[in-house]
Amino acid sequence: MTSRSDGTALRLARLARHTEGRYLFVPMDHSVADGPIVAARRFNGLVRTAVAGGADAIVVHKGRAATVDPALLRDCALIVHLSASTAHATDTDAKVLVGSVEEAVQLGADAVSVHVNIGSDTEKQQLADLSAVAHSARRWGMPLLAMIYPRGPRITDPHDAALLSHVVNVAADLGATLVKTTWAAPLERLADVVESCPIPVLVAGGPRKGDTALAEFAAGAIGAGCAGLAVGRSFFESTTPASVIRTLSAAVHQAPRAVLPAGLHR
Repeated sequence: MTSRSDGTALRLARLARHTEGRYLFVPMDHSVADGPIVAARRFNGLVRTAVAGGADAIVVHKGRAATVDPALLRDCALIVHLSASTAHATDTDAKVLVGSVEEAVQLGADAVSVHVNIGSDTEKQQLADLSAVAHSARRWGMPLLAMIYPRGPRITDPHDAALLSHVVNVAADLGATLVKTTWAAPLERLADVVESCPIPVLVAGGPRKGDTALAEFAAGAIGAGCAGLAVGRSFFESTTPASVIRTLSAAVHQAPRAVLPAGLHR
């Protein structure tokens, strides 16, 4: 964790409010890409379920953030997502910036996030956007979560551990505070990804194969040394979201820490 007194350390502490150095994020920004995840009148109830179950933060776009009941964010951090695309685009791997760090500060956010697809046709612009947001985030003392994936026409195996090690280090080198990526196959190879990276690595929710499989996936990811999970669809598409979030919270916040080589982050 940074020792700077510029607000970054305070905001990072809010992002890991249940267990120091451990993060359970619930992305709920999917309505831009795919359409509503739940009826508007039920959105705050879904957030309430996430918070009650042990989520450390929710991830939403700037407009949606303004609709969240502020009382719900007393016990949960707010991450404002700055990237967007829709399922109707000619290139669904392309991402554009639709918000700024300054807007996130005005909304009271604890962090911002940016999506980058390595291997996409628009990789060059997405990398430039990540770098620009990192510069602004440092100026405002705002943690930056890079959601970075091997995704595009030149990617043959998005779950290759060596490739994942490359993409998470791209995020670190361009100034991200935290990085989220997809899982490795086999899952235990996530340990290689974590060992390669100087910033905390979070893993996306994994293949959706039921609550038992999700619990095993979460335990495996944390056991491999990941600093946390970022799980959206497996939570809000579940018929038992309260049970899902409690299971994920137990995996993230109660599991013993993996032993990593000396000098690596926790």
